[in-house]
Amino acid sequence: MRVLSVDPAVRNTGYAVLEGDPRKPTVLAFDVISVPQKIPQSAALSAIRTHLVNVIQKFQPDEVAVEGIIYVQSHQTAISMGAARAAALIAAADHGLKVFEYSPKKVKMAVVGNGNAAKAQVAFMVRALLGLSETPPPDAADALAIGMAHLQSSDPLKATLYERRLV
Repeated sequence: MRVLSVDPAVRNTGYAVLEGDPRKPTVLAFDVISVPQKIPQSAALSAIRTHLVNVIQKFQPDEVAVEGIIYVQSHQTAISMGAARAAALIAAADHGLKVFEYSPKKVKMAVVGNGNAAKAQVAFMVRALLGLSETPPPDAADALAIGMAHLQSSDPLKATLYERRLV
């Protein structure tokens, strides 16, 4: 399975493309879509969508994993994050891709083993687990972690073991 994972934000959207074994995925690409502050928000959202469409066309993912809605104290921040999320969801929908959402706590738990891990811990573990030569920028590291969490949750062996424990 190949997954495009997205950590949405209006000014710095992280993305990653991973495939293969959930225990040792292959990293095909990762980066941050950086949009300068001087660009209006509507143009920033269009840039995010366009960039993600290009990534989808280039890598042909099977599914998309996106960070879910998180609690923020500022309604303005929540609206801005929701808009960036929408740009990513529209890019996926335009290509008929199924979208999965993961809370930040679930992602941190899957990668670090601690749902309250700091961004630096997530980036360190992503680098170590994926065998990267350099620590990715925080937003790209988060996108890589989201992709890892998705692949782990999609692991049929893991699901089978979990179902056996329930019986």
